[in-house]
Amino acid sequence: MKLIAIEEHFLTGEIREAWKKAAGNNPEEELHLGEIEKMLDGLDEGRIQRMDETGVNIQVLSLTSPSLHNLGPEAVPLARKANDLLAQTVNEKPGRFEGFAALPMSQPTEAPVELERAVKKLGMKGAMVCGRTGEKNLDHRDFWPLFEAADALRAPLFIHPQIPQKAIRDIYYSGFDPMVNLAFSTFGLGWHYEAGIQFLRLLLSGVFDQFPNLQIILGHWGEVILFYTERLKALDRMSTLKRTLLDYMRQNLYITASGMFNASYMQQSIEIVGTDRIIFSTDYPYQYRPGSTARKFIEQVPLSENDKEKFAHGNWERLVGEIKID
Repeated sequence: MKLIAIEEHFLTGEIREAWKKAAGNNPEEELHLGEIEKMLDGLDEGRIQRMDETGVNIQVLSLTSPSLHNLGPEAVPLARKANDLLAQTVNEKPGRFEGFAALPMSQPTEAPVELERAVKKLGMKGAMVCGRTGEKNLDHRDFWPLFEAADALRAPLFIHPQIPQKAIRDIYYSGFDPMVNLAFSTFGLGWHYEAGIQFLRLLLSGVFDQFPNLQIILGHWGEVILFYTERLKALDRMSTLKRTLLDYMRQNLYITASGMFNASYMQQSIEIVGTDRIIFSTDYPYQYRPGSTARKFIEQVPLSENDKEKFAHGNWERLVGEIKID
């Protein structure tokens, strides 16, 4: 069975240096050191060997968090270089890699331009964004031209977590050892609340009423929100949206595993969005585990063979098969 993993990350030295030069520090850099740094930088045979080891046939590559969100005008050339590198990597290893575009979100008039270039000229399969840009949430009107472009292209946008603002970290995620604070505000919990809230803000802002073909992907089995839909759907009583919250989730949202190989989480996601809207991923290199663990999870999950095919590759291929490049 072909296994496509859609949340698989990379980083370049040039972008790492740009992060260091940017105003304000980026605590997430502490998570990109040592062996993780080597694996992020590697777009070579070493990566392919680890794919083979875990049972993954194709990685959909994306620039790791916080991508280019916290940069200034330099984000525009950096996005072009990153996407050109991705396209080159895909072309050099046919059948092993695909790519999500990186976008210069700090320059919102340029983001839809780069999305269109990346999709139409470079063959990218949509784009990965990291929710908030500075103090602007993803639903800010500055970003609606991006949603319009993604809607027209039928190109999915993956909302990836990034660390919450410093003020929020100081209130909710501080008071412990510095590394505990960092873990608490990122992979422990903060990342996931941040990403889930960004999707809910899109929904409540009416983005999907304006752009009904827009498709969003959330990792980590829905970034917490799928596990609270019983309460969230009460928002329908207050909103003036055209559809219910659950309708938007079932028509505009895809869910991926992000290396959380947990069958009960998968089943909860299926109960909300259905088997046609779950997609596989390993969150390489952060969740990298040797020993064919990715393939073993697919083989062992309590799904029919048809639904396993959907999860492993079919849903992704159907989603990106709808992209319009002409």
